[in-house]
Amino acid sequence: MHRRTFAASLLAAPLVAQPLAITQALRQFRLPAVTAIVASPQKILYSGFVGVPLNAIFSVASLTKAVTTVAALQLVEQGKLSLDEPVENHFPELAQLPVLESLNVLRPAQTKITLVHLLTHTSGLAYTTWDPLLAKYRQAKPAPTGLLPLRFDPGTGWTYGTSLDWAGRLVETVSGLNLEEYFQRHIFAPLGMKDTSFLLPNSKFPRLVTNQRRQRNGLLRPDPRRPIPPRKEFGGGGGLFSTAPDYAKFLQFILGAGPSSILQPKSLHQMTINQIGALDVPELPTSYPTVTANLRLNPNPQARDKFTFGFLLNPVAYPGGRSAGSLAWAGSNNAFYWIDPARQLCAVLLMQFQPFLDPAAVSTLRAFEKAVYRSF
Repeated sequence: MHRRTFAASLLAAPLVAQPLAITQALRQFRLPAVTAIVASPQKILYSGFVGVPLNAIFSVASLTKAVTTVAALQLVEQGKLSLDEPVENHFPELAQLPVLESLNVLRPAQTKITLVHLLTHTSGLAYTTWDPLLAKYRQAKPAPTGLLPLRFDPGTGWTYGTSLDWAGRLVETVSGLNLEEYFQRHIFAPLGMKDTSFLLPNSKFPRLVTNQRRQRNGLLRPDPRRPIPPRKEFGGGGGLFSTAPDYAKFLQFILGAGPSSILQPKSLHQMTINQIGALDVPELPTSYPTVTANLRLNPNPQARDKFTFGFLLNPVAYPGGRSAGSLAWAGSNNAFYWIDPARQLCAVLLMQFQPFLDPAAVSTLRAFEKAVYRSF
């Protein structure tokens, strides 16, 4: 479909009557701000909101990562990046990173980081947030360059970290554009995503949802509300603002409704299949319980999830929910989405509070998902 008619068709798509079960699922845990969209490739099936309007703007954090993945794959298609080229060819500092085996033991890495490793989180680059040993190391031995050691040889494990930030830097380096310029020109404009950006102008500030944090007494307390100053640097791992209707357009593109001028079918296919082989996505323990719970998105503790270029992949269906082979990820402000190719359905659920994976957020997600599959 032509890029203009794609955006126009989504905006013109009629909304069906809201299934009561889904709306009740959004309301039952009494969260202050929730918006949600369910869509097929060509139309919106459901839209719902609690506490804020549907076009409310959220800080979507790591929902940025899938967009960065698309940008990197575009440049691979153009021959400007290679999936298997060592990233140190562009960033020599990555060649010097050792592997952290214990608090006092570092060793040289045996393999080199490639773009494949960055797009699949198999680079060994980790967030301290879900790596208590790395958090202790950073506290005990601050890195003068700001770069922390790897947690394993690239390609031999899976962990969540700064891989997509480096992928974003690659996009900027080879395209000559910063990520804001690149995303707007090559992804957001063709998809008609007018409310998605790293920048939040003052004219849109009233629509920004205030972040809240869970207190020791169990209540949510809003952060101070201040205008967002313009950024000069942008990260591939997080930082976008968006709305549920806007992000749903991106999910519909992945599901197959989008213009092929953005990404070729072969590249889209790479985003839907296991790219980590025999490796699994493990549960990652939290270093900071007031910020996040342990990182596991699959409700089955025995699940052996995989990772594609950009997405978590569940080989086994969720009970009462998404099909086997669905794609998903989340953002640290309790933003969630999934894409179900088998059912030709996608959904985005945006909230704005911490800690990440708070029981109320997880319960809302699970109730929402089950209500979606009962309704469609």
